[in-house]
Amino acid sequence: MAGVLAMILAGGEGTRLQPLTVTRSKPAVPFAGSYRLIDFVLNNFVNSDIIRIFVLTQFKSQSLYMHMKKGWTVNGIPGCFIDPIPAQMRMGKRWYDGTADAIYQNMSFIKFNSPDQVCVFGSDHVYKMDIRQMLEYHKSKKADLTVSAIKVPIKQAKSFGVIEVDEDWKMIGFEEKPKNPKHIPGDPEYALVSMGNYIFEANTLYEELALDSINQDSSHDFGCDVIPAIYPKRPVYVYNFLENNIPNEKTKGYWRDVGSIDMYWLTNMDLIANDPKFILHNSSWPLHTYYPPLPPANFINTKTSKCNITESMISAGCEILGATINHSILGFNCRVDEGTEVTDSVLLGDVYIGENCKISKAIIDKHVKIAPGTVIGENPEQDRNFYTVSEGGVVVIPKGAKIGY
Repeated sequence: MAGVLAMILAGGEGTRLQPLTVTRSKPAVPFAGSYRLIDFVLNNFVNSDIIRIFVLTQFKSQSLYMHMKKGWTVNGIPGCFIDPIPAQMRMGKRWYDGTADAIYQNMSFIKFNSPDQVCVFGSDHVYKMDIRQMLEYHKSKKADLTVSAIKVPIKQAKSFGVIEVDEDWKMIGFEEKPKNPKHIPGDPEYALVSMGNYIFEANTLYEELALDSINQDSSHDFGCDVIPAIYPKRPVYVYNFLENNIPNEKTKGYWRDVGSIDMYWLTNMDLIANDPKFILHNSSWPLHTYYPPLPPANFINTKTSKCNITESMISAGCEILGATINHSILGFNCRVDEGTEVTDSVLLGDVYIGENCKISKAIIDKHVKIAPGTVIGENPEQDRNFYTVSEGGVVVIPKGAKIGY
């Protein structure tokens, strides 16, 4: 799409997702068996015919870089690219000080491409969005900045930037992570919050980030500093995400900020509900990722046990030998041996579970080996002595762990 450049912020540490982010950045965390979190924003841009994309990385970026190199390389199409940019300390010997500083330090890449509009999007949310529709809205309003927004329950709003709008959806108030969020007028149960996705007129972005860079009181963050500084003096409009239409999608407005272990687990479980609100199978909106060269999943009955697979997603390369998999998601190349029961769990890939184990409500990271007869998830208090257990009772086994050996 001519005149539009995308800048994807993918440098987050994801401390609330630990131990899943001990060895990788938050956008690189595997999700839904076959994907990484960053795949969803990349698919939104590619499906919207916007293929001029820079991905700004920083912390623990190697696995993210390798994923993009294997699955998101654009070759031979003039003017199209999907390029990761590591933090290069272009403004001195310092890392990015905030989301706005990350863009400011890479301003030369933006100006070199001479865009009319710059899309600044996050990389760790699960959703589908036709960004062309937001761009059309932005242009129709003659906005300097457009912020995408969604309403959330008032109890959740304190984790987001809370927005106030007038009758024309022009921004008239913004507060980042307030202790007492303001509700939507006439709807005290909900607040309107920022999704962390912005469309700037390029000149506005240049001017405002230059001003922010010399403000010694700024934390150089879009939510904390830049947006509050812009909306009182420039036309800033808010795009209602519920108005975005995806072909052949039955549910509007699904968006999840996968910022904690419990939300990560719940969002995976959403995919295997009886009537899922978010579907991976939509030929009108394909979800691309890197698929390793693996054989199809294999289900083998043994002499003593039959495979029993219900309400689950099983990725390529998996071998299920006389085991029961119920309401779970298995990533690439997992093996589960006979007599084992896996329920309400997420296996990120390359996991081995021995015979006669019982695994419930767990997230098991890559390269984990679990010895025969192991029980996980049946007794949260006991599990806390050995593993990470979330507030919601989800047991997390870290990458490379050997359990029971």
